[in-house]
Amino acid sequence: MNLLVCALESSSNVHLKELKKYLSSDTVFLGVFDKQLGTPLYDLSHLAIMGFVDVIKKLSFFFKLRDELVELAASCDKVLLLDSSGFNLPLAKKIKEKYPNKEIIYYILPQVWVWKRKRVLKLEKYCTHLCSIIPFEHTFYNDQNKIKYVGHPLVDEIKEYKTTISTSNIIVYMPGSRKSEIKNHMPIFRQLVKKIQNQQNIIVIPKNFSQEYISLTYGDLSDFIISNDTHSSLLKAKFAFICSGTATLESALIGTPFVLSYIAKKIDYMIAKTFLKVPFVGLANIFFHKMNKQAIHKEYIQDEVNVDNLYGEYEAFNRKDFFKNAEILRKYLQTGSSQNVAKIIEK
Repeated sequence: MNLLVCALESSSNVHLKELKKYLSSDTVFLGVFDKQLGTPLYDLSHLAIMGFVDVIKKLSFFFKLRDELVELAASCDKVLLLDSSGFNLPLAKKIKEKYPNKEIIYYILPQVWVWKRKRVLKLEKYCTHLCSIIPFEHTFYNDQNKIKYVGHPLVDEIKEYKTTISTSNIIVYMPGSRKSEIKNHMPIFRQLVKKIQNQQNIIVIPKNFSQEYISLTYGDLSDFIISNDTHSSLLKAKFAFICSGTATLESALIGTPFVLSYIAKKIDYMIAKTFLKVPFVGLANIFFHKMNKQAIHKEYIQDEVNVDNLYGEYEAFNRKDFFKNAEILRKYLQTGSSQNVAKIIEK
């Protein structure tokens, strides 16, 4: 089977890699994805962007990419879209218009429960199957025959959880995967390393980043040990400083205490703040809010992201309560998603 795939995010490709294990050996990926999974149209490291302003700067390229993928869909049996709704939802519309009978599966759905809830109508119109990884997400949809909670991919991908509170001397730093996230966080993380002494400092960098890109984007990394493996790094760590994103949920599931930080361009933040419909940024906190429980980790946003606040949280963190909450979180998500999504693709 030829499967048209559009996975623009680093995290999406981690999920895609796990999903591929459950697909038939004759399944061939075509489109945009990590080069370790086949032969993509473009190198993912050049597509890592963040925010409304960044998207506008690259509009011409993304229009070109969309048209190329629509043409490529002609030679594919089915279509698999992962996350990145700003690109993938218009792509789904174009493919549906040109190939009305083409089966389109959307995995890692746009967070309509956060904002832009009208996207539900488009998702239901253009897509054949909607694979939800959020337990409560289906309640925001009209067509319950199209949407299904398939479990969460991190439950598949995390092979080992902490059984005791860590006493290691390892601290993990995760400044994100997008260029602006990294540049915003690295100066603060370098100061933290100087402040928290006599520790082993691991920085997690997506493995698809070239050495040239790392040098230009991260700056001086002489105080860090570079890792490309999020799960093993978090498993060994006693604490983590993490830019908002999937990694915060990974850390919560594994049982590694952390603090979340988020820095965006001011205009992006003001736009997001106006429309967001949830009280938290981190998924673990959002899940606990849905369970009518208190947030399990601290979140620092914009100007709050500074050395004093992050260091203070590192010192004051209630590790015992967090460890108990990690187990509650794992039970809440129930199961992994990869095998269930593979069944939907191949049926």
